[in-house]
Amino acid sequence: MNVFDEKRGELERHEFMMGVERGRLAVALDLLTDSLILVGQHGVYCASSRNPSKPALDLQAVLNGMEGAKALIQSVMEVIGKSREQGQGNAEPGSGNRQ
Repeated sequence: MNVFDEKRGELERHEFMMGVERGRLAVALDLLTDSLILVGQHGVYCASSRNPSKPALDLQAVLNGMEGAKALIQSVMEVIGKSREQGQGNAEPGSGNRQ
């Protein structure tokens, strides 16, 4: 089963409200946020031997990468939103191809 099947309801709701592109990005952002929470919780139990107040180095790298991906997704959503507000976007909410 793929993400389009697993998250069908969320995708449909977000795509309807925000358009296909921003809707899918919003669901991706939710998935990343949920994953960040899980990795963060795991980091509590896998502390760094050098600095016990921080997660292990591999978890820090994963968290940094996920936070970076989240920031990139948010920035793309802002650009798409601004272009739609200015009338430059050609996609209407709910339009586009679905996989």
